[in-house]
Amino acid sequence: MTLTAPRPPATGSDDAALREVEQRVLWLATAVVDHANRVRTDPSGLKVGGHQASSASMVTIMTALWLEHLRADDRVSVKPHASPVLHALEFLLGQLDASWLTTLRAFGGLQSYPSRLKDPVPADYSTGSVGIGATAPIWGALARRYVNTQFGAGGTGRQWSLVGDAELDEGAVWEAVLDPMVAELGEVVWVVDLNRQSLDRVVPTMGATRLQGMFAAAGWQVLTVKYGALLEGLFTRPGGPALRDRIDGMSNAEYQRMLRRTPDEVRRTLPGEGPGADDVAALVAGVPDDELVAAVRNLGGHDLAALRQAFTRIDDTRPTVVIAYTLKGYGLATEGHPQNHSALLTEAQLHELAGHVGVDPADPWAGFPADSAPGRLLAAAAGRLRRTDVAPQVPPPVPADLGRTPSGTATTQAALGRTLLDLNRAAPEVGRRVVTVSPDVSSSTNLGGWVNKVGVWSHEDRRDWFADDAETILHWRERPSGQHVELGIAETNLVGAIGELGATWSRWGQPLLPVGVLYDPFVERALEPWSFTVYAGGQSLLVGTPSGVTLAPEGGAHQSITTPSIGLEQPGCLSYEPAFALDTEWCLLAALGQMGRPGGSSSYVRLSTRPVDQALAAVPADPAARERRRRQVVAGAYPLRRVPRPAVTLAAVGAVVPEALAAAERLDGLGFPADVVVVTSPDLLFRAVQARRGLDEAPGWVLDAVFPAERATPLVTVLDGHPHTLAFLAGVRGVPATHLGVTRFGQSGDLDSVYRSHGLDVDSLVGAALDLVD
Repeated sequence: MTLTAPRPPATGSDDAALREVEQRVLWLATAVVDHANRVRTDPSGLKVGGHQASSASMVTIMTALWLEHLRADDRVSVKPHASPVLHALEFLLGQLDASWLTTLRAFGGLQSYPSRLKDPVPADYSTGSVGIGATAPIWGALARRYVNTQFGAGGTGRQWSLVGDAELDEGAVWEAVLDPMVAELGEVVWVVDLNRQSLDRVVPTMGATRLQGMFAAAGWQVLTVKYGALLEGLFTRPGGPALRDRIDGMSNAEYQRMLRRTPDEVRRTLPGEGPGADDVAALVAGVPDDELVAAVRNLGGHDLAALRQAFTRIDDTRPTVVIAYTLKGYGLATEGHPQNHSALLTEAQLHELAGHVGVDPADPWAGFPADSAPGRLLAAAAGRLRRTDVAPQVPPPVPADLGRTPSGTATTQAALGRTLLDLNRAAPEVGRRVVTVSPDVSSSTNLGGWVNKVGVWSHEDRRDWFADDAETILHWRERPSGQHVELGIAETNLVGAIGELGATWSRWGQPLLPVGVLYDPFVERALEPWSFTVYAGGQSLLVGTPSGVTLAPEGGAHQSITTPSIGLEQPGCLSYEPAFALDTEWCLLAALGQMGRPGGSSSYVRLSTRPVDQALAAVPADPAARERRRRQVVAGAYPLRRVPRPAVTLAAVGAVVPEALAAAERLDGLGFPADVVVVTSPDLLFRAVQARRGLDEAPGWVLDAVFPAERATPLVTVLDGHPHTLAFLAGVRGVPATHLGVTRFGQSGDLDSVYRSHGLDVDSLVGAALDLVD
């Protein structure tokens, strides 16, 4: 399969014009930040910021990429602190009106960091959460390949990441780099801005060699762009090898200090005290001051020819990392200073920069004349990068009900796999859009039947060596038509993948319904990168299972406590925790129906491995009553037990509903009749409460249906999670309430013992109710 379009080599025939554009980009990126901080008024007095120095280190790399190497099918993730450079290029290429350049970090203006949804020119990838934006193109490449194999859409093109070297401290980066599937993604190219500074300091150790080895060990092509033509020329002179050894051997801090020295100081300190010091001293003695000062800062990441050579050597059969040595603050008065991360040029320094690049500070947003060499270069690049708008396909309608009524004993976790299989049969056009992703937990989360049915996705057919083994239950058929993606054990990779699979409707017009399955205790580990994919417009369904202290024998390390609250609080996400198999089906179908479309939503569904008698669900046989139950389930709650004159109401979530029903029977025998309400979504109920006060647009009818005023009684809530998740329900009718749940780490044990320990058992429910009503 073709991964990238043919790329004629860049000629470099107009480097002078390219250098002019580079200098204008440097000016614009710097001036945009200056305007936001010094010109635009902000009565709050809060710092605005904008990262002039971090932008400057990327100017040459990004100018070279956009004007010579990128193609329309390419996608680029820009490091967060280089957003002013991106906006400068968008302006010069005619994509962004000059009026936007005064709005960086203003309300409704250019975003602090590149954004797919909020910037006037949508970024290819939203960045800002360090390390996650860097890895997003890996999952974008996987998603594009998947769309290609399934629907013949997605085209070709490289997936670029422009990465700050400090970002490589993030573990999420290496989890992605090391995933076995990533070594096959030859369209992935990372360019590391190796400026050897982090936010607070100069990085203390020279890490380039270590980074080269780590990427190479993961199967990546490693290209290093260390020195520019001026230094390379000096290295060929007598004493040049000693000079190379001297610079190579410098610590980061010593090298950075060299950038701040006068020519005489450079001449005195550059030779050092090693065995080649005399040779270096003899060499630099004959180098003019200006050339010497330029030479010590002549790194490959600011040399157009060196970058061009590296980019033309990219091997499209495996991922590539280009390690480009740069200077933080390149070309600015703050260049190389260890505290330049948040520094702003003074007004005098800004005017000095304007004079250097040939710009009138009174007309800061001037472009190039169309008939000038830079103007022609920009026009050619703009034409090459112009994309054809893709009209998103409307996803097929997801059925609301598949018509089955589960019986016997079942778990909500098992209902996940059952629902996917039934959906595939009942609505094959919808089933074709479903893609499941797992971090090596397919079998233990009940996806085995689904995987056997649809196969495992691979960009090429692979032999199943266990196909003839009669004892093999899970058949691992890897093929391009497969609909299950199996990743290594890294939850951050899982959510990155489902986020990008959930963005294919807007990238390539092909809606997918990605379902990611992981153990619920690890939702918190995956939350930040998943939240960021939601922010970036990826619509996915995250299934956490098994969950809670109901996973009793596994012990406290695997018993999730706060995830119900997380589901309630996560923006851009619906959350459900069903109690019965049919509730699970309805919630999953409702979640899938929200995906792959403008204005859609992600969802989080929390499931359990507790076997529950499905007769307790008392599913109505009448079609109209069944539909009424379904509507209440997907709206957030439904009444399961009604008594003529209730003394108390028990509201329960998920796995502990059987305890609530048993407690209600006991209370009835004690003379305190109890209603039982099954809450399937604390999230949707809270939205309904907010909507009553005009703070949300959610429908509020479910509150009246489930907690009608005439049945307002003291309330006991219970769930296998933190009790504050349901505490707001007392305010629906202003009743006294007790909230039961899990507030401390659990321990191993049988289910009855664990429930008793946390106050989730029937005795605890009965006692809490009696305290309210007796």
